[in-house]
Amino acid sequence: MMRVLRTLLVAALLGWAGMAFAQDKKLTLRVADFLPLNHYVAEYGLKFWMDSVTRATGGAVGFEYYPTEQLGKAKDMLALAQSGVADITYVVPSFVSEKMPLSAVAELPGGFFTSCAGSQALWSLIQKDGFLSQKEFQPNGVRVLFALVLSPYQIYTKNKFTSIRDLEGLKIYAAGGAKELAVRRLKAVPIRMTGPEIYQALSRGTIDGMMSPPASLFPYNIQTVTKYGTVGENFGSYVATYVISETKFKELPPGVQKAMTEAGEATVTRACALIDRDLDGYTDKLKQAGNTLLQIPASERKEVDALMASVGREWAEGLDKRGKPGSEALKAFRDALKAGR
Repeated sequence: MMRVLRTLLVAALLGWAGMAFAQDKKLTLRVADFLPLNHYVAEYGLKFWMDSVTRATGGAVGFEYYPTEQLGKAKDMLALAQSGVADITYVVPSFVSEKMPLSAVAELPGGFFTSCAGSQALWSLIQKDGFLSQKEFQPNGVRVLFALVLSPYQIYTKNKFTSIRDLEGLKIYAAGGAKELAVRRLKAVPIRMTGPEIYQALSRGTIDGMMSPPASLFPYNIQTVTKYGTVGENFGSYVATYVISETKFKELPPGVQKAMTEAGEATVTRACALIDRDLDGYTDKLKQAGNTLLQIPASERKEVDALMASVGREWAEGLDKRGKPGSEALKAFRDALKAGR
């Protein structure tokens, strides 16, 4: 009996020691994206989220951050998370549209005019049991930690234009199916590539222009090669998500999961507000960089609005024909916008 008691006591002591070691051991997670240093999505979103998780866990969770495609190309970010090469990655659904076509619903022209309106609506569909969570992210084996929709896109070109008719035939960068449809509506030619490739493509004349929110030009220094652009329009937007594999998330202690979830909610609210706050400032910076900004002439206003309004219907119908719930996604997103979420 005494031997049994001693054995149980030793086992208990070893167990307590193991628990203490586990609590003292710091968990370090690898985070990868393709953004240049100091990009506002990373500054306003990712870094705030990482700091929030570290604080909430009392320093038990830390991060190794690999920006600028150090661990892989932009188009490979989903695969990096799925394979475990990185624990957390920056996935842009429109860069992997063959696997994540539905999330482009938040990139359609019109519908919202601020980052926060688009971000909150998208976030409501991405969170656990949300429409996009069930239809798109869970089937790909990943969980979204936070998501942002950037401010509405404008068109920027190297050559002068004063009318939408001047855009006809131009090669315009557009990331993803929704914005490609918008470019075609303007009788221009959509060209797909990743953010880091745009500066060189514009410089060499491979493309004539691009769709982008004003803030996204500066991290890549694109404002130095564009000369003309629109202001106050909505030619679509861009969905940005940071994800972790479902397998990795479930391996984390419950307290860490809770910290990540709560940090995600706070990050969406904070980051979109900062993006909206900065919009006027970036518009002024574009002018200072020598870009001439113009509004679509009043004589073309109705025509442009009608063209952009038709993009959503065509996008949804195209997915429906492929067996994807495009119309359902469009309704869900528009309902979320109306609900103010």
